Amino acid sequence: MLFVGDGDVGLRAIIAVHSTALGPSLGGVRFWQYHDDEAALRDALRLSEAMTLKAAMAGLHQGGGKAVVLWDDPDRPRPPELLHALGRAIDGLGGRYLAAEDLGATTADMDGLAEVTPWVTGVSESLGGSGDPSPVTAFGVLCSMRAALHAQFGNPTVRGRRVMVQGAGHVGSHLARLLAEEGAEVLVADRDPARAERVATETGATVVAADGALTAFCDVLAPCALGGVLTEQAAPLLRCRVVVGAANNQLADRAADVAIARRGILVVPDFVAGAGGIVNIAQEFTGYDRDRAYAETARIEDTTARVLEWARHDGVTPTDAALAMARRRIEDEGADEDGVARRWRSGDPAAWTNGRPLTHLRG
Repeated sequence: MLFVGDGDVGLRAIIAVHSTALGPSLGGVRFWQYHDDEAALRDALRLSEAMTLKAAMAGLHQGGGKAVVLWDDPDRPRPPELLHALGRAIDGLGGRYLAAEDLGATTADMDGLAEVTPWVTGVSESLGGSGDPSPVTAFGVLCSMRAALHAQFGNPTVRGRRVMVQGAGHVGSHLARLLAEEGAEVLVADRDPARAERVATETGATVVAADGALTAFCDVLAPCALGGVLTEQAAPLLRCRVVVGAANNQLADRAADVAIARRGILVVPDFVAGAGGIVNIAQEFTGYDRDRAYAETARIEDTTARVLEWARHDGVTPTDAALAMARRRIEDEGADEDGVARRWRSGDPAAWTNGRPLTHLRG
C-alpha cells in the first residue's frame, strides 16, 4: 500500500498491490470523487483484490493492483503535472504495479503517466500501446452473457432478449452497441441522463431512469458503472433472470449473493465477465495485436460456462465456484518454483512481463 500526496499539484492517491503471486500486479487508475480518505482506501483494497481474481481467472501471469485518485470531478481533465507526480510514484514501485485505465481515466491520462514511467499500459496506439480497452471489455461481457443465457435458458443468443445496461460510460456504451447489433432489446440508464440519451440515439435503446435500472423488467441486468449495487435489500426487487456486467465488485457482500441466488437469478462473477480489459492490455507484453486480443477475450465464454457448471455440480453460487477456481490457480502456480512465480521473485524486470518490459511505450 502506497499513499501518494503532492500539495503543489493537488494529488491525493492510493496505490494498492494485492498480490504478486502470479506476476506483477496489473490494474487501472481510478479518478473519483470519494467522500473521504477512508472510502478511497476501502475502494483501493477491494478493487485490487478483484484484479487479482480477474487475472487468475483469465489465465494471466499477473497479480492484482489498483490506484485510486481522489478527484472532485472525473470529467475534469488532469493537468500534466499531476499525472507526472502520480507516474513518478508508480515508477518508484519498480514494475510491481502496472497501471491501466479505469473509471474516470482516459487514454490521454495513460499517455501522461508514460512520459515519466514505463510501467503503464493502455497508452495510445501511436505510442505502441493498445489504446482504450473498453471495447474489448464490452466484448468479453457479451461472450460471458452468451454462456449465462445458455445455462439459464438453453440458448446462448442475445437476439430478442431484453438487456438492461446500467451505466453508459466507456464499457456500457460499447456493450449497448454490441447488443443492438446482435438484435437484443436494449435498455440503458446512467447517472448522467444526457449520456444515456446519446447512447440511446446511437443504438436505438430505451432510456430508463437511473434509479429504476435495478428494478427494470429484463432478461439480463448488466451493471457497468460503480460497484456495490447488488445488495441483500435489493435482491427481492430484481426483475431479471441473469446478471452479467463489467462493473467491479457488483455484489455488496456474500449475503447479497446468496439472497439473489435463492431467487433463481444467475449472477456471473464480475471478475469473470469483465476480464476482457485486462486480457487486452496483457497483450502489450508480447507486442499488441488486436485480433489476438479479441480471440483471447472470446475464451471468457468457455470460462463462464466452466464456472457455472462447477457451481451447478457443487450446489454453490457461481461466485463461490469462481473464487475456488481462482484461489486454486494462485496457490498452485504461485508456489511453482519452476514457473512464473520464480521469475517474478528473481527481481528481473524483463521476467515480470514475459521478457518484454514496457519501455517500448516511452518511445
